[in-house]
Amino acid sequence: MPPAGRHQPQLQARSSQHDTSAHARLLLSQLFQPLNLQVGGVAGCEGQAVELGCRSHRLMLQGGLIHPASPGCYHLLPPAVRSMEKLIRLIDGAMRNIGGQKVNMPSLSSAELWRTSGRWEQMGPELFRLADRHSKEYCLGPTHEEAVTELVAAHSNLSYRQLPLRLYQVTRKFRDEPKPRFGLLRSREFYMKDMYTFDSSEEAALHTYELVCRAYRSLFKRLGLRCVQVRAATGTIGGTASHEFQLPADIGEDRLVLCPAGHFAANVEMVDEEQTACPTCGEKLTQSRGIEVGHTFYLGTKYSSVHNAAFYTPENKLQLAEMGCYGLGVTRILAASIEVLSTEDSIRWPSLIAPYQVCFIPPKKGSKEEQGAVLLEHLYDDVAQALPHLVGDVVLDDRTQMTIGKRLKDANKLGYPYVVIAGRRVCEDPSVFEVWDQSSGTVLYLTKEGVIELLSKVQLP
Repeated sequence: MPPAGRHQPQLQARSSQHDTSAHARLLLSQLFQPLNLQVGGVAGCEGQAVELGCRSHRLMLQGGLIHPASPGCYHLLPPAVRSMEKLIRLIDGAMRNIGGQKVNMPSLSSAELWRTSGRWEQMGPELFRLADRHSKEYCLGPTHEEAVTELVAAHSNLSYRQLPLRLYQVTRKFRDEPKPRFGLLRSREFYMKDMYTFDSSEEAALHTYELVCRAYRSLFKRLGLRCVQVRAATGTIGGTASHEFQLPADIGEDRLVLCPAGHFAANVEMVDEEQTACPTCGEKLTQSRGIEVGHTFYLGTKYSSVHNAAFYTPENKLQLAEMGCYGLGVTRILAASIEVLSTEDSIRWPSLIAPYQVCFIPPKKGSKEEQGAVLLEHLYDDVAQALPHLVGDVVLDDRTQMTIGKRLKDANKLGYPYVVIAGRRVCEDPSVFEVWDQSSGTVLYLTKEGVIELLSKVQLP
């Protein structure tokens, strides 16, 4: 996409005659979204060609959503940040609904904390380790069980009345992946939502566990993603119960065994090789692959006993808190949703988290319909005035040196849920606009009032 400032036909960012609202039009030519939508190689850091191992990686690079910085690390460009912020708003709402309180813990974590829990050695080369100028050792946190448990333990007057305590954050995490690949699906630096819960008993902690799992299932349902909750190993996190939330996908790195009737689901590592039938209904288990997008653990007192995270009971006695931890891979969900919803050459988003909801395409400069450009500008302004919540979610493709067809093809590849075109019928009385609805795959022909009514149904987080 030509950068802003080059000599090219452009619509004006603001129409002084018609713009009665306080907004400025969002012009595609002014967005920092370097498009490389032609199929082919994509240059990475230092001009090296990028190995495109999967659909989502290729589409996110070509669509100007991410750019390689170093192996396993990516710049998130403005459209990807918009999508991520929408996803985080959805996650925040889901966590608030179950009593979550948001915190923000340091990425730097003391080696002493990790040695106390035994994980400094256990985690091996996966930890990014460093030392400060005083030779004190730290790691960049891949997870925060030690840090949050020490934080809660520091408040030595914690009462049973304050439980359950459900603390969560959305922050950068770091893991020294031996072979980062698939773009944001397996990277060395990523965003995660991690929640840590403290309960007064095992029964209460298991109730919290089910609440969070239900919230996860509901979140993926809202996103329109088929997600399977499967039994999983506890690994280096520990605890006595664990589930993964998997999006079935051919390129998934996890192998799953599933009951066709939905009675049983597990990571293959949890199943005896001889088990071929569902333990509930006897149906033959099927195998598939999945992308892990969430993980839950019931920890018991594994960390609270080490860091002495205790509370006062009604009898004024100290008792160790029962813990759980719950992760959602925020940037991984972005990539995984594109992986499972998109076609080979066109991005399809969960509509709630699409970076932009609507793309307006005016006629080509010099075409017979060129006078329709003003009518489309007026429609843009009318939509912004009638539906102020959509301001910032509506883009005007002002690359009027290009045909409508070429810009429509680009819009289709970028996955805008709605595309509004000033085509041949825009000069009728009343003006009729062509509207592409990506969710249903239909094309509608609507007046200004019809377009506004249709877009009034658009949901945002």
